[in-house]
Amino acid sequence: MGKRQRILVALVTILALFSLNFPVAAEVCNRIVALVEDDLVTLHELNKRMRQLTGMDPTELKRKDENRYLKTRQQILDMLIDEKITQKKIQELGIKVTDKEVDEAIEKIKRDNHLTQEDLVAALKNQGMSYLEYREKVKTDLERLQLINYEVKSKIIIKEKDIRAYYQEHLDQFKVKGSLRLAMIFLPIRQADDKAEMDHLKHKIEVIYERLKKGEDFGQLAREYSKGPGASQGGIIGDLDPKVLDPMILKAIQGLKDGEVSQPIFRPNGVQIIKLVRRYRGSVRPYEEAKEAIYDILYRQEVDKRYYAWIKDLRSKAYIKVCF
Repeated sequence: MGKRQRILVALVTILALFSLNFPVAAEVCNRIVALVEDDLVTLHELNKRMRQLTGMDPTELKRKDENRYLKTRQQILDMLIDEKITQKKIQELGIKVTDKEVDEAIEKIKRDNHLTQEDLVAALKNQGMSYLEYREKVKTDLERLQLINYEVKSKIIIKEKDIRAYYQEHLDQFKVKGSLRLAMIFLPIRQADDKAEMDHLKHKIEVIYERLKKGEDFGQLAREYSKGPGASQGGIIGDLDPKVLDPMILKAIQGLKDGEVSQPIFRPNGVQIIKLVRRYRGSVRPYEEAKEAIYDILYRQEVDKRYYAWIKDLRSKAYIKVCF
């Protein structure tokens, strides 16, 4: 009996043990759901991936819509089987992707999409993915790209006309949203019921406001008086999305030109003066700036197309047994 046959016999024996009728009280949390050559897919793997991709626990998904649950489960199981087949081939060919290559790929993604590290982490969090999981995904994608380059002999060519067509058809994808760069001077209120303190605070903010109107430097006054965020940087609080800006601030700066300041804004916890440093209008990234990112998108689409054709052929030759 050959090595591969012995491994398959062992896996089938394990499968048989999992299939025995144990007492109902011993609820099955894990079992084999598929055999792929000399590897296997477990129920734990399947359920974990379903939670990642649907954002729902499989039990909850089944309760809400059993047909959708069964369809989703099959699609994700097929995906896991493909991954097992691909990973085996990657190991056979000795394909390796270094941490440096992963870092460079992520930096390129950030550069092409005008993302900071904080922007990327926030976007991943909204998708229910950690940064470490994302790094692993990028590594897998790079391994698959090397595999396709090795297996597919014909070179992938992306034509200029296809890049331009994609740009024209997906202009919304390249819109840069408008933002407001703001600076702030903030004086806190410690005891709102203390008339003497409130009178002193009002006088102080009026003096600051008058000095600003006379042309004194906002940054210098912020460093001197402000007790709010960004005081040591001249009061700069960053580039903010108008859609999520505090309504009182948005109203106070309405109609201001770049470089102008608002009147004092009185709040329960303190007083603010806001400077509109610059208003960035929404626009569409120029074609030349977006060209490289579009090339990568189209290249990846072609890689995926060839990958799925290749994996389909590989699946037809592999030993696969689904155990539902």
